[in-house]
Amino acid sequence: MPEVTDRYEPGVPCWVDVMVPDQQAALDFYKDLFGWQGEVGPPETGGYSVCTLHGKPVAGVMAAMAPDGGPTPPPAWTMYLATEDTDAAAHRIGENGGTVMVPGMDVMDLGRMAVAKDPTGAVFGLWQAKDFVGAQVVNEHGAVIWSELNTSDPEIAEPFYRNLGIETAPMEGAPGYNALTVGGRTIGGAQGLENSPPGTPSHWLTYFAVDDTDSTVDALVRADGSVLVPPFDMMAGRMAVVQDPQGAVFAVIRPVPPGTA
Repeated sequence: MPEVTDRYEPGVPCWVDVMVPDQQAALDFYKDLFGWQGEVGPPETGGYSVCTLHGKPVAGVMAAMAPDGGPTPPPAWTMYLATEDTDAAAHRIGENGGTVMVPGMDVMDLGRMAVAKDPTGAVFGLWQAKDFVGAQVVNEHGAVIWSELNTSDPEIAEPFYRNLGIETAPMEGAPGYNALTVGGRTIGGAQGLENSPPGTPSHWLTYFAVDDTDSTVDALVRADGSVLVPPFDMMAGRMAVVQDPQGAVFAVIRPVPPGTA
C-alpha cells in the first residue's frame, strides 16, 4: 500500500476534497465506489469529513455553504498544493495575476489553508501542514494518483505556477501534454483546452486510481453518476471522466503496470 508519512514537498498536490450540497449522500456514494470510510465531522470543523482508506486519510467531503450574500458554490473537487507558508504563497499568487478567494485561515492545529484561482481561472487550494500532512494513501484503488491542470492559456499558467515551485516540461510520447515537476519529480500534468467541449473553463482535474475502469464506471452509473468521457485506453492506462450524482467532476484510471508502458 503506497503510504505517505512525511510532509509533502512545497508545490506537490497533497490533499483533495469535494464540496457538495448533500454531504451524507456524497459519503455514501464514495464509500460504495471507492471503499472510503467517513462520517459528518464535528461542528467546530464545520462538519468537515476526513475520509479514510485502510484507516488512513485519503480525501475530504464537505457540505457546500453560501458565503455571506453570495450563491452556494457548485459541486466540485479541489486540489491543494503543499506550501511551507500559506500567507506568503497567497501573496505571490496575487502578485502574479491570480486571485485569493479564501484568505489564509488556521484549521485548528491541523494546518493553515487558503483557496485561490490562477490567472486563467483554475481553482486550487494551499495547505501548510502542521499536525495533518494531507493524504496518507496514494496511487492505489480509491486514492488520488494524478492531478491535471486544464487551462485556457498554458503560456500564462506556466510562469504563474513556476512562482509556486512547479516547473513545466513536455511529456515524452504525449504531444501537447506537459509534465508538471517539483524538484525534478513529476507530480502532475497540464494541457490546453483544445480537446475539451466548447465553453469548458480552466480547471484542475483529480484522477483516482481504480483496479478496473469499466466496472467502476458501471458502478458509478448505477449509483446515478454521469459519464462525461467513456472509458478509453491511453499511454498511462485506461481512464474515464465522470461526475458524481451531485455534479462534481473527477477522473478514474487503471494505470499501466510499471515497465509495460
